[in-house]
Amino acid sequence: MLKLIERLPTASSEFSDELLLPFDQRKRGRLKAVTVNGRDAGIFIDRGDVMRDGTLLRAETGEIIRITAASEAVTTARCKDPLTFARACYHLGNRHAPLQIGDNWLRYQVDHVLDDMVSLLGLELDHEQAPFEPENGAYSKGHSHHQHSHAHEHGHAHHEHHH
Repeated sequence: MLKLIERLPTASSEFSDELLLPFDQRKRGRLKAVTVNGRDAGIFIDRGDVMRDGTLLRAETGEIIRITAASEAVTTARCKDPLTFARACYHLGNRHAPLQIGDNWLRYQVDHVLDDMVSLLGLELDHEQAPFEPENGAYSKGHSHHQHSHAHEHGHAHHEHHH
């Protein structure tokens, strides 16, 4: 088993394999998974920091593995009215829901109670499979404003939509 023991600065882009992981698994410091190339891997890193899309981990062997945000079931809500959009973000934040925020859209893991609330506020909802990269939070270590907001501004034609 490939034993991943160290988080690396993401300045280097060299890696030999990758792990596709949904958000809930990227929050963990201890995890067993299978790489894209079919190898068993174990992650043994410090807990606390979420592994973001693009995080690089070094194995005991010196090999470098890239973490990639896997597509998962999410709700993407859209709204062109800034006040309505801000209200939705406020109410979701008030419920401590992890939230990814883009230009006139927000995304959270599928939750029918949150869907009902956001819909009642006036946002249009899409249930889809997409990578989920929520905001770190204002008080987290290494907070970087809109660190990965570019990841999904390329359109959604390739996503499966479930209504």
